[in-house]
Amino acid sequence: MPLIDGLTTLWDKLLGAQPDPPPLLVLLTAAVALVVVATRLPWRIARNAVTIAHEGGHALMALLTGRRLRGIRLHSDTSGLTLSAGRPSGPGMILTLLAGYVAPSLVGLAGAWLLAGNRITLLLWVAVALLLAMLVLIRNVFGVLSLLVTGGVVLAVSWYASPQVQAAFAWTSVWFLLLGGVRPVVELQRLRGRGRMPESDADQLARLTPFPALFWVTVFALISLAALGVGALLLAGPILTDAGLTF
Repeated sequence: MPLIDGLTTLWDKLLGAQPDPPPLLVLLTAAVALVVVATRLPWRIARNAVTIAHEGGHALMALLTGRRLRGIRLHSDTSGLTLSAGRPSGPGMILTLLAGYVAPSLVGLAGAWLLAGNRITLLLWVAVALLLAMLVLIRNVFGVLSLLVTGGVVLAVSWYASPQVQAAFAWTSVWFLLLGGVRPVVELQRLRGRGRMPESDADQLARLTPFPALFWVTVFALISLAALGVGALLLAGPILTDAGLTF
């Protein structure tokens, strides 16, 4: 039947593995992501993707710990806010606060794992699905526009772009999340040192636990750096294979 054949073809496309990317593509996409993260204007624009992952991490952990999710707001200055209801203290609140700064790096790590298996199409479609799920939780106009634009770009690439363009987009995006997950932690501590973020996630965690805010900033940093290290090894698979190395 045509419908069954179509669904089978779609399923095979979704779960099928694409060919290994050229080692040069892996290096170039890493370089592009690094430039974006390290340069002021490109980072100012692209940082919104990190904010989406950050607030998505808060929202997902709130749901997983049984808190009532009230909504998410994304702002044009790349800040965001996730509102949930429940006990103002305890493990659920602690885990919800902890999830934000580590979410971009962990999402990047999950993406690196999919790319290590050359599941480019699956990665892009999962990203679209997550953005659509998050869209229903957005409570401001800029947030809706931000999710629609981001999701639209990913959908367009996954549906219309050539396999080479899809590979370049996927590897650049995952490198960006891995590298971009580290910079906000550095910025957090810099702003805290100037007394400009008294209500940061780290400071709220300090009030809920026996540990100071600097301890939680260090936890954010260690998790983000660990995800970057492991993710880089996964993404470097084609280079290691080309050099006759395995890990």
